[in-house]
Amino acid sequence: FVMANDDAAQAIRAQWDSAVNGPTAKAAEKVAQARFAVYGDNLYPDATFSLRLSYGAVEGWTYRGVTIPPFTKIGGLYERATGAEPFNAAARFLAAESRINKDTVFDFVSTNDIIGGNSGSPVINAAGEVIGAAFDGNIHSLGGSYGYDGALNRTVTVSTAAITEALRNVYDQPRLLRELGVRR
Repeated sequence: FVMANDDAAQAIRAQWDSAVNGPTAKAAEKVAQARFAVYGDNLYPDATFSLRLSYGAVEGWTYRGVTIPPFTKIGGLYERATGAEPFNAAARFLAAESRINKDTVFDFVSTNDIIGGNSGSPVINAAGEVIGAAFDGNIHSLGGSYGYDGALNRTVTVSTAAITEALRNVYDQPRLLRELGVRR
């Protein structure tokens, strides 16, 4: 099937690139230049494919009188696993429950300013150690393209401790852990 349709698919792709992707990229560049001319350096660059630095602190937030702590633990996954959406944990995680350290920090939030395109960005502590990978913002950061509210906006990061715990005790990947330089 693939071999029989590859030439046609490549022709369609070339036409799409020429008629849609090329003009769209040129127009986006013109829009970006116009925005920069109007707003100068008061406007964030697109997070995708541009270098960005955001600094912040691990910190929860308070919303409508409720304090949201900065950390979740792996144990919370098991406490909430009902078997039904949206709390149906992966079978492999459920099978590994007795081997998991449930006090391991799973995710944490910080005051870093995040925007779409930052997913997978390393989060580094003051000692220069990678402590997680940013993957989202909390609900309050949805307007992050337009502004930042330090009291509410938070970056959500999966901790390297959780990744290590999963690679060790859920996926049994000692070689990958060694390759990543995990010593313990």
